[in-house]
Amino acid sequence: MSTEITVNGRRATIASAPDTPLLYVLMNELALKGPRFGCGLAQCGSCSVLVDGVETRSCVTPLSAIGERAVVTLEGLHELYAKQKKLDETPGLHPVQQAFIDEQAVQCGYCYNGMTIKAAELLAGNPRPTEDEVRAAMNGHLCRCGTYPRILKAILRAAKAMAE
Repeated sequence: MSTEITVNGRRATIASAPDTPLLYVLMNELALKGPRFGCGLAQCGSCSVLVDGVETRSCVTPLSAIGERAVVTLEGLHELYAKQKKLDETPGLHPVQQAFIDEQAVQCGYCYNGMTIKAAELLAGNPRPTEDEVRAAMNGHLCRCGTYPRILKAILRAAKAMAE
């Protein structure tokens, strides 16, 4: 039995069983590298994806829970941003991704996917968050390297860039 899902704007036929975690489908069947296995318990955020614009922990979300909802991974964030902003051209990176690079917010890469996904969700709904709002939104995302100050700075930088 196969299942069809939409990932990063493209339909994909999936051969995995319905109870297979979405993370495994994304990594193994679709060869996507953004979502990562971290804890397997939805505690760290490294497996995060957007499902219809809402951050979802893919390590505990079964394939059967997706249905017709759209999944966006780190690889599709720039296209989602272009669609949200109705841009004529798709940028190479989402502003959050660019800000993470500019602020050197990533070291080992463990948290990068989840932090970026959550920040993109936050800024889509709250384009001018305060520092406290960013901190609250990012609660539950773990960074092994402790670059939280740089991550905070990057998200605020992205918010500013997106507002211009």
